[in-house]
Amino acid sequence: MSRSLIYVKDKKKVLNAWAFYDWANSVYPLVISSAIFPIYYGALFVESLYIDLFGINFKNSALISFLTAFAFVILSLITPILSGIADYIGNKKTFLKFFCYLGSFSCIGLYWFDLENIYTGLLFYFFALISFWASLVFYNSYLPDIASKEKQDYISAKGYALGYIGSVILLLFNLGMVKYPSFFGIQPPAAELQAMKYSFVSVGVWWLLFSQYSFYHLPNFNKKKKIIKDVFFNGYIELKEVWEEFRDIFIIKKFLSAFFIYSSALQTVLLIAAYFGEQEILWRDNEEKTLGLIISILLIQLIAMIGAVFTAWISKKIGNINTLILLNIFWAFLCIGAFFISKPNEFYIAAGLVGLVMGGIQALSRSTFSKMIPKTENTTSYFSFYDVTQKVSIVIGMSLFAFIDQITGSMRNAILVFLLFFIIGAYMLSNIQTKNI
Repeated sequence: MSRSLIYVKDKKKVLNAWAFYDWANSVYPLVISSAIFPIYYGALFVESLYIDLFGINFKNSALISFLTAFAFVILSLITPILSGIADYIGNKKTFLKFFCYLGSFSCIGLYWFDLENIYTGLLFYFFALISFWASLVFYNSYLPDIASKEKQDYISAKGYALGYIGSVILLLFNLGMVKYPSFFGIQPPAAELQAMKYSFVSVGVWWLLFSQYSFYHLPNFNKKKKIIKDVFFNGYIELKEVWEEFRDIFIIKKFLSAFFIYSSALQTVLLIAAYFGEQEILWRDNEEKTLGLIISILLIQLIAMIGAVFTAWISKKIGNINTLILLNIFWAFLCIGAFFISKPNEFYIAAGLVGLVMGGIQALSRSTFSKMIPKTENTTSYFSFYDVTQKVSIVIGMSLFAFIDQITGSMRNAILVFLLFFIIGAYMLSNIQTKNI
């Protein structure tokens, strides 16, 4: 019998240590992916928005979008493999540590990201992104091992709350460092950019340092098994089996098809929002741009908490599917608005509206899928399929966005195309006939 089967669950220290890892790693998606890095990246392209790489003249926003899409291609391929290995040998902590350390040092490596070292810089960006998402495979899989079903919702919510608080604290600290670099001993020239580079280092150090508490207390469920060839395909086999089961569950097939369409647009818009604000909004100067973009990101985060609660309340009144239809229509109007906005105040309003429906549509999509799956012990496989579906949708969305941005030279054209995705998503959801969801 494996240790995971005889492990005594609901140990307070272990649960708190698990939740605390959210405090450690959530600084990456907020500080780097959403806030500081897009501003820094845009500031590098003052003279021209284009750069020659691999013999191709890339627009800067298209380049980072193509690279992000490629990263999610890799993630889509390795996630089932990682899940299969984790389930087989049980040594989740080793894998969690590996991706934590790789991600942390990659964030620190972004300090050397500049146009002279563009290849190395993009490599650090790539590994940081891969590491964050790959680590979540092992982090999330710990939850049913250490917590009973009665405790899982509570401790999962606690982790989310800790991650939100920790990431906002570090972002505010970095904002102070960027706005008042001399106070932190950062002197001209290019003090603001230097402060941003220190922000990347702070994320890596934060992630590395605070994760140690989690690693110290989290158990090691090592089943002492060797990794054999078949293990690498277990995850894919499970996904195939789940897909075959979906053939007889038409409501799930319809929902996942709709989810794939609107998630392609949704995730892409969220990933490129800061780049859009950096490039398409008419700021007075760089100082207003930096402050404005970070404020908009904080605004999105704060309103997203309220929006998630509001969306849950609406879904109780009219049902999940009808609520998702309304949210898709709302997102379609946001795309129209984004095409026309150009002033900072307009961007702040758009950011607030994005926050209102950002968390809600993601949380409601996941819970809607959860309600549709049949009663089975194989829920991990179903959600693995859901996860891969989402990652592939990001690949499609980011690739399409990058292609349109590269060809037309305008991010606005790419945003407008996603209007169609949300309309199609709403239409496909309207074809789902159910009274129970």
